[in-house]
Amino acid sequence: MDIIRIILSVLIPPLGVFLQVGLGAHFWINILLTLLGYIPGLIHAIYIIARR
Repeated sequence: MDIIRIILSVLIPPLGVFLQVGLGAHFWINILLTLLGYIPGLIHAIYIIARR
């Protein structure tokens, strides 16, 4: 299942984080990072998915 989340994170980083943690603080942080730049949002999303 993590592979699917990582693939979705490459396409839309907040979606992968949402599937992992729901509407928590990490989701909103990822939205902000993705708005500031795609790469920071992507790195954060992969970190969140790999951490759990």
